Amino acid sequence: MNTPKRYSNFNATMAIAKASFRSITRSPSAVVFSLAFPLIFIVVFANIGGSGVSVDVAVAKTCDTTGPVYSALKKNPLVHFITNKTTAEMATSLSRGDIAAIINIQKNNTLPLYTINVQYSNASAQKGGVFKSELTNLYFRINSSTNNAPPTVAEVRSTTIKGREYKYIDFLLPGMLGFSLLSSGVFGTAFVFLSLRLTLVIKRFFATPVKKYSIVLGEALARLVFSLLGAVFIILVGHYWFGFTLIHGVVTVLNMLVLASIGLIIFMGFGFVISGIAKNESSVPPISNIITMPQFLLSGTFFSVTAFPVWLQTISKILPLTYLNDAMREVAFEGAGLGDVTHQLLILGAWFIGIYAVAVKTFKWE
Repeated sequence: MNTPKRYSNFNATMAIAKASFRSITRSPSAVVFSLAFPLIFIVVFANIGGSGVSVDVAVAKTCDTTGPVYSALKKNPLVHFITNKTTAEMATSLSRGDIAAIINIQKNNTLPLYTINVQYSNASAQKGGVFKSELTNLYFRINSSTNNAPPTVAEVRSTTIKGREYKYIDFLLPGMLGFSLLSSGVFGTAFVFLSLRLTLVIKRFFATPVKKYSIVLGEALARLVFSLLGAVFIILVGHYWFGFTLIHGVVTVLNMLVLASIGLIIFMGFGFVISGIAKNESSVPPISNIITMPQFLLSGTFFSVTAFPVWLQTISKILPLTYLNDAMREVAFEGAGLGDVTHQLLILGAWFIGIYAVAVKTFKWE
């Protein structure tokens, strides 16, 4: 007579663990949230200001860039020279506080050998103060470099222009508004149309004379109205409670709402694509986050993309949210009209064409 084999709880535990582990590794959500997102955060935040705090300084077109003064400043890890702006762009950036100063080093035939002309703005007093401190240290170091040196090798001449204060809310609010539109367009659209398909609601629609475009337009219109009402609320709260700049008042708000509408329509295209490729509702969040999270981190929501190294800035310049944020900031703070942000609108238009071309091929009605 055979003795019954004892039940092994250990084997049962290990079998459950094995099956559970297999299920986790096959779950897109687990892979994305456990591995992908931590890596994305590490890459992004490890590269922000990798060389420490830095200030942006524009270099005038007539600046001497061959002498020791310029070379010494360029080696300073706190100073980031900008050389690709026109004179007008430099003046605009300085007046709104985007840069710390404009420097123009002139080489002389007599003493002092170098004259360092620096223009500051009260719109960037803090950043200008950092650069002024570094420039003062360099000034004393150059003039006392050798015992046999002339008494004054370089002199500094500075002026300060009056600029409009560029507050953090002026940077933050357009970014948060853009991300709100991105989240609403991607997550909302993806969940709604996937749910309509899985619950066979769309099939029931087809039993009526309703057209396909009516279903899409109806949902899009509802989301557009809701998002625009939310945008108005965010803008008004930011303006009246936190001093968000609306340079032309109601006209600026209307221009921002037009941009918000364009952005939402583009982001809804991502939602249509996701609803077509997702097999169930649990796969929507990880796919959506793969699209939204890089834009949230790299499109200038909380901080300028100039804080990133060049290779990350290249990625930022591809993302549609970057151009929406830039356009909204120019309209709100600088008083630009829609005709002044045609570059951003053209990029967004290209995204519109591309994403809806993909959506047409991937979207499923059944």
